[in-house]
Amino acid sequence: MDLTKFASLAISIGIFFFVLWLVRQRRLREKYAILWLCTSIFVVLLTASRRVLEVAALSVGIYYPPSLLFLVGVLFLLMVVIGQSVTLSRLSESNHNLAQEMALLKKRLEDMSGEQKERKAEKG
Repeated sequence: MDLTKFASLAISIGIFFFVLWLVRQRRLREKYAILWLCTSIFVVLLTASRRVLEVAALSVGIYYPPSLLFLVGVLFLLMVVIGQSVTLSRLSESNHNLAQEMALLKKRLEDMSGEQKERKAEKG
């Protein structure tokens, strides 16, 4: 086994167990963990069997098999960034709505406490 293959296997297996550890520590939600676990398994399979990588690359029309790994990696990262952008946009909108609702509730509370003070002043 050459050094590159060994390093790729070690890194992808390390990522697999690191993701499992993050899930167990509740630092990574299962929703995102599935994506990373599947990716690390995919890299292990492609790294372990060069023939699978060659066949996959040639079926797509790529004549240098390692280029397929780079292409898949770039597309994967692009999809992760798009997913995170969607999540960030949704959370930003939710945060904006919560701030508006909180301001309205605060105003209502101030109005109610002002009315109670007025009633006490009229009675007193």
